[in-house]
Amino acid sequence: MTHLYSALHSVWAIALISLVGLCGVIVWRVREGRTAVNIRKIIFPPLGMSTGFCMFIVPAFRIPWWWAIVAFLAGAILLAWPLVATSKLVREGDIIMMQRSGAFFAVIVVLALVRFFARDYLDALMTLEQTGALFFILAFGMIVRWRLRMLQEYRQLTAR
Repeated sequence: MTHLYSALHSVWAIALISLVGLCGVIVWRVREGRTAVNIRKIIFPPLGMSTGFCMFIVPAFRIPWWWAIVAFLAGAILLAWPLVATSKLVREGDIIMMQRSGAFFAVIVVLALVRFFARDYLDALMTLEQTGALFFILAFGMIVRWRLRMLQEYRQLTAR
């Protein structure tokens, strides 16, 4: 009985932490959407996130190369598509702003749910550290593709 309680407690703790993280991302995105976009705001998030690759110094986080390639491509091709499709840059006078459709935040929530529910399945196949590494690479693929698309749009808008 104690093991069952511990397992349920752990699931609820993970769900709560995931929910807090999701709320943090949404608040950050809302605040970010109220300010003008520039090259630094497009490029810095993936650069900052790239420091996460330092986790692979620790052997427990290492995964096979083909897992990493598949995770990156899944993030860049499949999961970045909704982000790219639900956001675009627009010129408002002398500044460029991010314009999001109403579906943008729904996409963020759905992606968080996919991550939350896939984690249980993947935790049965690999270690917690490897699961974290896999999701990090998947998220990195998503943000790189999305930000490259934003950079392309930004350059088109500023070239006019």
